Amino acid sequence: MNGYFRLVNREGASSLKLFPPTGDGKPVDVGDVVEYLTMKDYACDLPALKRAVERAKNEKQEISLGNETRFPERECYKLRIGPDKMRAFVKFYAASEGGENMTAEEMMKDLKLRGIKCGIRTEAIEGFFAKRNYLEEILVAEGREPVQGKHAFIEYKFNTDKKVKPTLKEDGSVDFFHLNILNHCNKGDMLAVLHPEVQGEPGEDLAGNRIAPAEVRKETLKYGRNIEISKDRTVLTAQADGHVELVEGSVFVSDELMVENVDNSTGNIDYEGNVQINGNVATNFQVKAKGDIVVKGVVEGAQLTAGGNIIIARGMNGMGRGVLKADGNIVAKFLENATAEAEGYVTSESILHSRVTAGGEVNVDGRRGFITGGKVSARGNIHVKTLGSEMGADTIVEVGTDPKLKARINQLQKQIGEDTKLLQTVQPTLLSAKQKLARGAKLSPEQIQQVQSMAALNKQKIEAIAAAESEIEELHKQTLGSSDTVVFVKGEVYPGTRICIGDVSMVVQKTAHYCRFIRERGDVKMAPL
Repeated sequence: MNGYFRLVNREGASSLKLFPPTGDGKPVDVGDVVEYLTMKDYACDLPALKRAVERAKNEKQEISLGNETRFPERECYKLRIGPDKMRAFVKFYAASEGGENMTAEEMMKDLKLRGIKCGIRTEAIEGFFAKRNYLEEILVAEGREPVQGKHAFIEYKFNTDKKVKPTLKEDGSVDFFHLNILNHCNKGDMLAVLHPEVQGEPGEDLAGNRIAPAEVRKETLKYGRNIEISKDRTVLTAQADGHVELVEGSVFVSDELMVENVDNSTGNIDYEGNVQINGNVATNFQVKAKGDIVVKGVVEGAQLTAGGNIIIARGMNGMGRGVLKADGNIVAKFLENATAEAEGYVTSESILHSRVTAGGEVNVDGRRGFITGGKVSARGNIHVKTLGSEMGADTIVEVGTDPKLKARINQLQKQIGEDTKLLQTVQPTLLSAKQKLARGAKLSPEQIQQVQSMAALNKQKIEAIAAAESEIEELHKQTLGSSDTVVFVKGEVYPGTRICIGDVSMVVQKTAHYCRFIRERGDVKMAPL
């Protein structure tokens, strides 16, 4: 049992008895005593009280509270309600000698009068009155917490991460049979499952006020052609063989066009879904696909445009005219004398005399792993084994800048140059006409019309130049953002190679090995891997 204290009220005197704990009970705390005496309006000698409380840990003590005659005090309690009004605790104080004790019924009735209507713990209250253990905080009422519901969610049965990269073999070459970026499906395959929302249950606080659970999010399955939805609208199933993709929240299956070669036997191809070419793509032909383009052979000087990925198992020799454009990623065994543009990443075992741009990373660190000649640009990092060449082929790599932004800046600068040249021919004529009019000369109707047309053109070009300069300024701000991109060289980098990071660059002066190029304090610096 805990230690406790009890008032003693006699004729012309009051005192306080303090009783030591028994067994594992807690001793009296001086704070509890002061709180109770303050509540009952008794004065005391605080130092003397502290000494008495300390001695009461081991033996009974009594301390005088004055010579005033006071009425006996009933057994009472202090109520504490949590800030969320979900729990109520009480701490009981013993009655004074000769004072009356409370009953459990009286206690529960008193709680209701104090606004506690729900969750009263009858057993806890009756437990105290069966074995009074004072100065122990007891949970006597507890509200009912709301049961939170669950948000609806969609479980996709295929890979929706478009950033997944192809598998590399032990020798560093790309495994074109396990690219990880195509989601093949067969008719009857389950593609997505909707797990509906689960509504929560309301709770109530001690006063009986309703506590609403949090709102739950609903979901619906969105889908396109070649897909069947179950009667309860919770399961999507493929209705055709092909590839499954998630595009802007909708699942669609594109059935695949398969040909042996793209040449005179097929002509150009323009297809809504995916295209698989088991052989080669000949020079001067075009292949366009809303989905992915997969070529198991070689691509020559052709043009491939894909709304998804472009995958070329045996590489591309573009012959200076071959172009690859993909809204997804480009993966090719090699790229030679070609132009390749990808919104995502570009992965190849070698890039030779080509212009390559990527919205993500460029990875050329396989078995051969070289970039020689041409220009390779990436918004993300570039990973390469060998960069440049011993023969000094002009090689430029740049990271940290969106290639589209740079192309737009170049386009605007060209436009400004052309418009400026035009103004240089128009403005002298306008000045001459103005001077003639100032001297009182008369112009023919044809001359007046010509001057008015040239004045309108002059105004239009001045406004166009101002708009272009403003756009260039804004685009330059955007190009300064990615200063933490890096060029990683896991083998050699040769002299003459230009490294650009953002808007700063450097030319490599001597051969270096196992290094990386970073931007530091406004310059491109070489650092160890």
